[in-house]
Amino acid sequence: MEPSHSLFSRIRLATPADVPHIYKLLHQQAVFSHLTHDFFATIFKYAPFTSVTIFLLEVSPNPLTPSDRVIHLDHPLTDTEHETFISDKVNDVTVVGFVSFSPNYSSFLAKHGFCIEDLFVRECYRRKGFGRMLLSAVAKQAVKMGYGKVEWAVIDWNDDAIKFYEEMGAEVVDHKWRLCWLSSAALEKLGE
Repeated sequence: MEPSHSLFSRIRLATPADVPHIYKLLHQQAVFSHLTHDFFATIFKYAPFTSVTIFLLEVSPNPLTPSDRVIHLDHPLTDTEHETFISDKVNDVTVVGFVSFSPNYSSFLAKHGFCIEDLFVRECYRRKGFGRMLLSAVAKQAVKMGYGKVEWAVIDWNDDAIKFYEEMGAEVVDHKWRLCWLSSAALEKLGE
């Protein structure tokens, strides 16, 4: 059966004009992750690839650039939040998801890498290849910069994400390392 609906997609660096969309996406991710109690988002103002970098993924029913990727769907998507996430009304461009990442360093590899902090695709766009596109964009940037790896954490109950990452070739390490962090009051106390 021939697909009856197509979307054109692009990934681009976020700009200050994207802050309202990024904030809404971060809040949706906090809700999904059951972490709204820790949601105190502030938005970045750094040079790309030297600190926090955000790639946005957008779609449109119309071609945007010659390098757009075309996604063929069997059925049109129902995006009940379409108006909330429009980034360009003239071309009917909608924000679908984002990935935020920053540089890190591996002393074992003696190379820099990227650490993904967030990778999020809005619910109605999941399982369509958009998460793969975002992760691939970070990998492509790492390769372009000669970096040695890309790493991230995944919540242990998110079986769909774990399966997705394994299908992309990621090694999900759940028996060797434990993630640790200091934040809020604990960070303040230790930093005194």
